[in-house]
Amino acid sequence: MIRKLLLGLVGFVVLAAAGFFLFAPRMAEESMNKIDGEPLIAVSAEAKALHATLTIVDLHADTLLWQRSLLADSGRGHVDLWRLQQGNVALQVFSSVTKTPKGQNYDSNSADGDNITMLAIGQLQPVRTWFSILERGLYHGEKLDRAVSEDKWGILTKVTSATELETLLSQRADKSMWRRAPEGVKGIAQPPIGALFSAEGLHSLEGDPDNLDKLYDAGLRMAGLTHFFDNELAGSMHGEEKGGLTPMGREVVRRMEDKGIIVDIAHCSHQCVAEVLAMARRPVVSSHGGVQATCDVNRNLTDDEIRGVAATGGVIGVGYWEGAVCSTDPRATARAMKHIRDLVGIEHVALGSDYDGAVTVRFDTSQLTQVTQALIDEGFSEEEIRAAMGLNALRVLQAGLNPMKAAQ
Repeated sequence: MIRKLLLGLVGFVVLAAAGFFLFAPRMAEESMNKIDGEPLIAVSAEAKALHATLTIVDLHADTLLWQRSLLADSGRGHVDLWRLQQGNVALQVFSSVTKTPKGQNYDSNSADGDNITMLAIGQLQPVRTWFSILERGLYHGEKLDRAVSEDKWGILTKVTSATELETLLSQRADKSMWRRAPEGVKGIAQPPIGALFSAEGLHSLEGDPDNLDKLYDAGLRMAGLTHFFDNELAGSMHGEEKGGLTPMGREVVRRMEDKGIIVDIAHCSHQCVAEVLAMARRPVVSSHGGVQATCDVNRNLTDDEIRGVAATGGVIGVGYWEGAVCSTDPRATARAMKHIRDLVGIEHVALGSDYDGAVTVRFDTSQLTQVTQALIDEGFSEEEIRAAMGLNALRVLQAGLNPMKAAQ
């Protein structure tokens, strides 16, 4: 009898553990990456026709963090290959999130504690990722590579250089190079979609600048210095000290520029932003966020910071969630983009969704006509919409992807 009870208890524990590992990661994502269900704006035939001809670039999505395939229409989150096709996205930047603080908030976070460790274990990621944030970053790079290699339709293409970016654009322009789409898109030929690997915070260097070489070899071509806490490189806008660049941070910025890794100031403290802009030799991006003029949230850029990014030739990626534009209404995104245009010129406006970044939005990437329509309604010209939806971001990527020596 006791033996049967013990066997039953063991079986229950095994089933409970299996259920946890099977369902907990899915439940975690479903509770964080939401669509609010509020009414969408009506999209005109004019907007649909224009949208179909755009070259769209999104500078930031955190899809690699979650336990689902980029190639599958899972019905979860905001981004996958099918939805990128539906949204007519030409290039998606996929960021690696390797650590987030307990009790994460916009005001002040300690570097102690981490939410991603349990996520890595719960997703049954390789054991090497459970206790190393560098290994998590490398694993995310492998995950993106695997999605590209397993894409039997040959649509998803990794971009690591200006030459590869040019090839992507050439193939998109030549319909003879298009591939048949996966099931669900009725077998219609589709253009290739570029994927660029980035990092949300270089705490993943684990205090060693030489680890930048490992991440570069994994395909890293854009990186923010900080995320929601201060680290060895710089202060975060959401950290406890909110300081500027450390000596190591200055060294890493120089190495990034030399190697052809684009510097991203999203989440940097105001002092960090000022110091990065003062030393920049190449265009700088703010990959995802908003502007304080239309949404007075600390993570958003001041007018002086907008001018500073523009002075480097860089771009500001505007998002679609509450923390970026104080609304999920696409018109709020358009108003933030309009402010940047009016302040420093249309050439510094870009998209930075923060899709799959534990945000609630009104539309996913398959519904980007919402932004096109909102820009039309704000009085943007066709040329301005083309620039803001992707051409500006392409200019910065083409300028910044190649190593400095090769560029000189």
